[in-house]
Parts: sequence; C-alpha cells; structure tokens
Amino acid sequence: MPSVEPDQTREHRIETEIIVDAEDKEDRAMGWYYYLDDTLNFPFMAKWTKKGRKSSPSQEKQVEVLGMAPDDECLKDMFVEVVYPEGTDEDVFTARLSELEAIDADSETQEALADWQYWLARGYKF
Repeated sequence: MPSVEPDQTREHRIETEIIVDAEDKEDRAMGWYYYLDDTLNFPFMAKWTKKGRKSSPSQEKQVEVLGMAPDDECLKDMFVEVVYPEGTDEDVFTARLSELEAIDADSETQEALADWQYWLARGYKF
C-alpha cells in the first residue's frame, strides 16, 4: 500500500516527462536515469543515511553528491557518486539516491529528488 497520497502534478510530470515512452523495466529505469541526470544540479551537499544491517544501526554522514553513477548500474535502483567533504578522488562511493537528503541544493534539484522519493513511496517499480 502506498505511503503517500497521489500528487497529480508529480503524476503528470512522471507520465509526460520521465517515463513517457517507456515500454518495459529498462525503459522506465533509463527514463528516470536521464531525468535525474539532466535535472539534478551537481555537485550538491546531502545527508547520507546508510541503512545498517539488522544488528547494526543506521549511519548518517554528510557527503557531496558528484553525479549519477554509470547508467548500467541504475537498472534496478538509482545510484549517485558521493564523496566525504574532505575526501579525495579515491574516496568516491556509490550511494542509493533514496538514502540521500539534500542539504544545500537548488529548487530544481530538490524537486527532482522529491519526485524520486514520491515514486518510491507510491510503491512504483521499474
């Protein structure tokens, strides 16, 4: 059961901009990938809440979101590349976009992140 009520504005954007020509799972995944890649204004700061295993607690860290992970890694979920604020090029990690909350991002980025969170909360799948 969806955890959020339908939002007609988001539903319209998803149907007419993001997955408009999608015929299968891969098309929907790539629709989302290119929408997010085009709409998220990288880099931006975010709070990364890594879900722990059942025996370990969640961890929160501040990260800089550098860009989308390669498209072939985003066929089942959306991933981005992140680095800790004092990190180097060798310290780049891949994070699920759903585990990030923007701290310092423009309105276009905030809206795209909210679109993705909405899609997940509604229980939609590729």
